[in-house]
Parts: sequence; structure tokens; C-alpha cells
Amino acid sequence: MPSSTRKGAVKDPELADLFFKDDPQDVFCDLHEIGHGSFGAVYFARNSYSNEVVAIKKMSYNGKQTTEKWQDIIKEVKFLEQLRHPNTIEYKGCYLKDNTAWLVMEYCLGSASDLLEVHKKPLQEVEIAAITHGALLGLAYLHSHNMIHRDVKAGNILLTELGQVKLADFGSASIASPANSFVGTPYWMAPEVILAMDEGQYEGKVDIWSLGITCIELAERKPPLFNMNAMSALYHIAQNDSPTLLSNEWSDPFRSFVDYCLLKIPQDRPSSGELLKHDFVRRERPPRVLMDLIQRTKDAVRELDNLQYRKMKKILYQEKHIGLMGESQEDEEVRRYEAASCKRNSLGSNHSIPSTSLSTGSQSSSVNSMQEMLEDSCPDMTMMLHQDYDSTLDSSPQAKKVEYIVNAGNEEHSQSSRCVWSIINPLRPNPWFCNPHHQVTKQIHEHEQESELREQMSGYKRMRRQHQKQLIALENKLKAEMDEHRLKIQKEVETQANNAYIELEKLAKRHIVHTEREMKTTLTDEKKFQQQIVAQQRKELTTFLDTQKKQYKLCKEKIKEEMNEDHSTPKKEKQERLSKHKENMQHSQAEEEALLLGQQRVFYERNCRTFKRKVMHKRHDFEQEQIREELNKKKTQKEMEHAMLIRHDESTQELEQRQLKTLQKLRMDLIRLQHQTELENQIEYNNRRERELHRKHVLELRQQPKNLKLQIKKQFQDTCKVQTKQYKALRHHQMEVTPKSEHKAVLKALKEEQTRKLAILAEQYEQSINEMMASQALRLDEAQEAECQALRQQLQQEMELLNAYQSKIKMQTEAQHDREQQKLEQKVSLRRAHLEQKIEEELVSLQKERTDRIKHLLERQEREGDSFDMESLRLGFGNLGPGGTLCPEDIFTKYDFLLSGLLITGCGTEGLGLCYFSVFLCSFTELAANVSHITRELQLPAGTRASGGVGGGGGGGGRGDMYFVYRRIYRELLLIFVMYFKCYANPIFKDFFFSSHIPVY
Repeated sequence: MPSSTRKGAVKDPELADLFFKDDPQDVFCDLHEIGHGSFGAVYFARNSYSNEVVAIKKMSYNGKQTTEKWQDIIKEVKFLEQLRHPNTIEYKGCYLKDNTAWLVMEYCLGSASDLLEVHKKPLQEVEIAAITHGALLGLAYLHSHNMIHRDVKAGNILLTELGQVKLADFGSASIASPANSFVGTPYWMAPEVILAMDEGQYEGKVDIWSLGITCIELAERKPPLFNMNAMSALYHIAQNDSPTLLSNEWSDPFRSFVDYCLLKIPQDRPSSGELLKHDFVRRERPPRVLMDLIQRTKDAVRELDNLQYRKMKKILYQEKHIGLMGESQEDEEVRRYEAASCKRNSLGSNHSIPSTSLSTGSQSSSVNSMQEMLEDSCPDMTMMLHQDYDSTLDSSPQAKKVEYIVNAGNEEHSQSSRCVWSIINPLRPNPWFCNPHHQVTKQIHEHEQESELREQMSGYKRMRRQHQKQLIALENKLKAEMDEHRLKIQKEVETQANNAYIELEKLAKRHIVHTEREMKTTLTDEKKFQQQIVAQQRKELTTFLDTQKKQYKLCKEKIKEEMNEDHSTPKKEKQERLSKHKENMQHSQAEEEALLLGQQRVFYERNCRTFKRKVMHKRHDFEQEQIREELNKKKTQKEMEHAMLIRHDESTQELEQRQLKTLQKLRMDLIRLQHQTELENQIEYNNRRERELHRKHVLELRQQPKNLKLQIKKQFQDTCKVQTKQYKALRHHQMEVTPKSEHKAVLKALKEEQTRKLAILAEQYEQSINEMMASQALRLDEAQEAECQALRQQLQQEMELLNAYQSKIKMQTEAQHDREQQKLEQKVSLRRAHLEQKIEEELVSLQKERTDRIKHLLERQEREGDSFDMESLRLGFGNLGPGGTLCPEDIFTKYDFLLSGLLITGCGTEGLGLCYFSVFLCSFTELAANVSHITRELQLPAGTRASGGVGGGGGGGGRGDMYFVYRRIYRELLLIFVMYFKCYANPIFKDFFFSSHIPVY
């Protein structure tokens, strides 16, 4: 709300750009009120600088609901700034003055409602088509920019001097579509606007419904249900069928257009663009149809009586301003009154009305105009009114009643669009003042009724808007709570992922450290092992050499003894033989030493190769253990993540259920409060109608004797006059024919006869009064009883209509709650299914990763082992392990590793088992092929088998041992396969088992 040093200035710089800084009283002059309503008052004005005629809409943001009024003004100003179309009112700017906003717009002659007021009959169909076409163009422009007018009616469709149609009064408009506020005028409201808070949102098609009602208004002078209470009309619109044109004189295109606009279901209702293609607005019509209508209206205004002329004088105002009217006696009186009215307006029109009352300027001008009327008609009444006005203007509340007497009316929609012009023509007859006191009292009473109804409807609208704000505030609060919850669980997921990543990083670093440690340990062990072999071989060589020396000495001594015993052999020959034996022995010892060194070298290399092979298998085992630890860690982390996701889903589901219950509880509480308010308003309305009828009947009863007595008294007086004339004539005749001496006696006799006859006449008069009073009271009682019965039936129907409407709203709300609950359950179920699918996919992906990594590791290790064995074969080491190149230890390690993965998947879902079972089948088939190959190899002749290199002669026995090892592994795998098949009984396993040619051993 604006607050600064200058009263009415805007402190916020963003809002300050919406308003002009000039003083509007300096810019505009000749202000005259031409209309008023719940928003404020509208004035005719002239720009002092450009001499341009404009319309000024004054809206006060002081008093009750100040903030709400200010926000409404800001919204309307922003809305008007965006309008750029020939069929919308042209906005010229806004000023602030003394807590009142002055919205300056182009001046129009009047509204379509004024045409009905002037002519007192419906418009012609071609005129309705022209007005509807212009309104549709404006609505199409609004709807194309996602704007909604929300208050389309004849009073808000204006006409210019050139016959152009303009949409006006955007105080209820929405700058965004869809919307869900309860705004508008009751009789023109679309069903979805009435049910907006209960059933959801609405779009621009609500204006199409209002346009259809406006067509009926222009064709029948009043909208449908106008004889019904406004609140009851809302209930009727919400649950009954759409209205139609009552008369059969209208054309089929017009009836089709109205029915098309008033389709109950918004989705079936056409858009403004589609209606522009309808035959009703596209058919040919005279180009000057609206200008001719305006000219006929001006002519009709000049022929109106005083009161109606003053109401509709605004239609001639622009014409007078541009000098088209002649200088007549009536115009002089008009100018005289306008000067006085302008002076009053300059003092009293600065403060606009609150949301549901009239402006101060409107009130004062109405009082002053009525005073002038009284002065022209009845001086006594003028003096009385001046006394009443002067005495009650300061303190008495009756002054407010007097101020409104000219503005009172029987039609609410006319109240918002009609204007009261304080211009009087003394030459015109003024039948309004035949009974001034009765007319004043009646109009005061009518205004009180309309004020109460208007205040009741305004309060109901405020309540609905407040309920909507409460729902929106709760929805925003729940949305913020849900966002906070999602942010919390998202942070928890991110923390879990970060922790898992850190743990895997730590595990990887620990594996690297362990690997480096194992490598160092392996190198140390290899050196120690080599040193041990070398030391052992050195010891063996030393022992071997010592043994050779001993054997050499023994042989030498033995030969010497033999030679000593043989004396026949010459000494030289003995020496030669001894030398030869010595050489042979030395050669044999050298060969044996060389053989030993060769065997030691082979043994050293073979043992080193075997040690490296064992180191390689140990490293393979260590890698398998590491990868198994890593995969198990990932699996554990994934299980923890899945458990956390399930917990998050459950907490989210619990929060959604709680929020839905909270929202539905508030909605039910607001609907209950709304229904209670509607019921109280209806009861208050019923009581008011009953009080009014009772007051009317009491007044009739009070006025009945007086009227009858006055009527009979007049007859009695007339009879008495006749008798008096007859008495005078008889007396004159008697006096002429009777002697003078008998005149006294004759006069006395005549007087007694006259007295007797008057006494008889008086008795007849009293008897006639009593008889007529009795008969009239009987007729009055019957009429009043009939009125009471009709009112009771009408009020009972309206109460039943209200109960049916509220029951329908309750059922619709309950159905909406059921739909919301079902929608939430479906949402939760779908989200849980997606979560479970995600978990399953992640488990499958994890298991696939596990399988692939294990498979790749085993393949790499197998390639590494094969490469090592091939290198060993190339070096001449054919059988480094207990079973040759295909070591049973390697076989057990490989298939035990595979079986561990297979058995792990057996604990999971069937899909995971199927995923890993394919790997198992490949391994199983490979093993069966190996067993078959070994079987065929064992059945070959011994000479055809390849030798195993050094020590290869025992290769057949190694192959046989390997055969039994393979067969045992094969049987174990086959047993596991059968168990797996029994557990899952999957057709895939069955087909594989019976279709594959698997040998059984």
C-alpha cells in the first residue's frame, strides 16, 4: 500500500511507474458522475490541457480491506496497461489522490444495458449480433493472451459515438489462465466459476457462458433467474440445465449461437475464435446498424420524463460537449445544474466508494438533485427535505437513507450500470412527486434491501476468495515441505554414494598395498628358494666330489693290488694299464660330474619354474580374493542403497498421505463453513422476506380502514352537500309560498326534518363502513394468506435448491477426494514398481558386472597360465604340476569360483539366476567337452600319444588321473544343475536339459 511524505504517493519504485505524478484535480475538470457500482464511481471529465473528453473511474483503497483493495487496483492497472485492441477500452493512465485511484479511460456513450433501459424493450436481432460480434473480437484478443474477463454482461459492453463495441470493467479479470477464483456477477457466472474451489480450475470459456447469458439479457431485457435471489441463482446455475431463449420469434442461428455458448461442460463449449465463425455473427447486416441504434437512443432520451431523462442524460453528454445541441432553455438549465454539480463534485467526489457502497460524490449529488426536484414541484416538501437533510447530514443515519433515494432500484445489474444525472427540466411533467412522502419511504426501503443483498453477496465472495487463499497457502506450504523432504533424501542418497565411493577407493588402495606387499614377499621367497636350491646343489656337488675322490682312491688302490699280485705283467705295461684306468676313471668321474651338474641345472630351472607357477597361481588366488572382496563390497553397498531407497519411498508415501489428508480436511472444513454461511444467508434472506411481507400486510391493514373511511366520508359529504342544496331550495320555495308570519314555524320544521334525515344518513354511513370493513377485511385476509403461502412455497423451493446444491457439492468433494486418493495410490504403486524395477535392473547389472569381471579375470589368468605352460614346454618342462598342463587344482579353482557366483544368484530373483545360468551352461558344456576329449584320448594306442618331455613316460598315468578328476567335477556340476532345475523349474532349464546331448558318467 502506498505510503510516503505526499499522501497518495507510491513508495515502491516498481509500482510508482504505474501512476502519473500529477495532481488529477489540476489535469481534469468538469467532473460529473455517470455511473457507480460496487467498485466505485465513474465520472465524465475533460482534460484541461488537451480538451479531450475522458471517463474516470475512482476507486478508494481506504477503510476496510485496505490491502486487498490496493492489490485489486494494482492488478487492474497492470491488466489495462497490456490491452491493445480496438474492442477493449483504451487506457490513458492512472493517478493517485487522497487514498483514491483515478483510472482514466476513453469516454463511451453508454453500455448495452443503457440501451435496454432507454427503449424499455429488447434489442433487434441484428443489433444483438453486431454487439455480440464486437464483444467476441475483444474476448478472442484476451483469450489469445491467456487473459479472462470474468464479468461479461451488458453493463460492461460499451458503445462509442461511432458505434464501436468496447469491453470494459476489468476489475474482475484474470491475467493468467487457468484460474480458480470466485468472482463475477452471480446471474452471469458460469457453472465452473461457481464450483471453482470445489472442482478445480477454469479457463477463458467462462466468458463464453457469460456472453451467452448477455445475449439472453439483450433479447429479454433481463438475464435468466433474475427474479430469484442472487444466492439461489448461484445454486440453480451450478446444478440445473442451461437456460435458453424463451420466445420463438428469434431465428435458428441466434438460438443455436446461444445454446452453443451455454453448453454446460466447458470442454464441449466453443472458444471465442470458433464462435467468430458462427453464422449468427457472420451473416450480413447493415454497416450503420449500431450508429442508427445510438441515434434512436439519443432521440428517445430527449423524450424521457424527468427521472429517466436524468438517468440517461449521459448518452447526450458528449454530443453537448462538442456543440451539436442547440442553445435552448433546457440546455441553460442543464448548464446551471452542471455548474452546481461540478462544484459539489469537486468537494465530494474525491473519495470513491468502498467495495460495496456508493461514492460520497454520488450520494451528495443525488441528494442535491432531489432537492432541486422538490423545489420545482412542492415548496413545502422542499423545505421539509432541506430541514431533514441539514439536520441528519451530521448525525442521523436517516440521512444516508435519503441520500440513496434516487439511486435505489429493483434490478441489481441495472444498479451497477445505470447512472443518475442531476439534470432536471422544469418544463417536463413530474409524476414522481404525486405522493412524495410515500415514494421517498418506498425507495429508501428498496435501497436498504438492495444494500443488504449486495453486502451479503460481497461477504460471500470475500469468504470464497479467503477460502481459496487458505487452500493456496496450504498447498504452497505442503509443496515446500515436500521439496524439503526430497532435498533431504537427495542429500542422504548423495552422502551414501560418496561414502560408497570413498570405501571403494580405500579398498582399492588397500588392495594395491597388499599386492605390492605380496610382490615383495614373493620376490624375497623366490630369492630364498633359489638360494636354498643353490646351497643344496653345492652341498650335493661337494659330497659327490668327495665320493668320487674316495671311489678313485679305492679303485686306484684296488688296481695297484691287482697289479702287485700279477707279477707276470711287465711294470711298464702295468704303468700303462694303471694310467689308462686312471684316465677312464677320471673321464667317468668327469661325465658323472657333468651329468650331475646338468641334472642340478635342470632341477634348479624346473624348481624355479614350478615355484614361479605356484607364485602365479597364488597371485591368481589373491586377485580372485580381491575381486571377490570388491564385488561383495559393491553388493553390500548396493543392498544398503536399495534399503535406503525403499525407506525413502515409504517415508515419501507417508508424507504424501499425510499431506493429502491435511489438504482434504481443510477443504472439507472450508466447504462446511461455506455451506453454513450459505445456509445462514438463506435463512436471513427468508426471514427478511417474511418480515417484509408481514410489514406490507400490517401496512395494508393499517391503511384499509383509513382508505375506506375516507371513501365513505367523501360519499357522505357529497350526500350532505346535495341535501343541503335541496334544503336551501325547499326553504326558498316555502318562504315564497308561506305567509311571513308562518316563516319561523316552517323554518323550524324544515330544520328538524333536515336534522332527522342527516341522522338517518349518518346511521347508514356507519352501517356501510362496518359492512365494507368486514367484507374488505375478509378479502384482504384471503389475499394476504395467499401471498404468505406463495412466499412460503418459494422460500421452501429455494431452501430445497440450496440443500440439493450443498449435497451435490459434498458428493462431488467426496468423489474428488476418492479420485485424489486413488491417484495417489496409483502414483505410489507406479513409483514403487519403478523403484523395484530399478533395483532389479541394478542387481542384474551388478551381477552381470560380477560375471563379466570374474569371467575376464579367469580368462586372463587362463591365458597367462597357458602362456606360462607353453613357455615351460618350449623350455622342455612338460609337466610342472601334479596333472600336467590342465592342473586339477586350476580346474577346481576355476569352477569353484564360477559355482560360488552361481550359488549366490540362487538366493536372488529368478531373473538374476537366469542371467548367471547362461555362464554356468557355457562352463558346463566346456567341461563336458573336456571330459569327452580326455576319454577319447585315453582310448588311443600308447604309441600315438604325445610324450610329456622329461619324465613324459608317465604321462598316460597323469592323463588317467586327470580323467577321474574331470569326471568328479563333471558329476558335481551336473548334480548342482539338477538341484537348480528343481528349485526354479524353469522351462529354459528343462529344454536345455532334455535337448542337449550331455554324457552321463
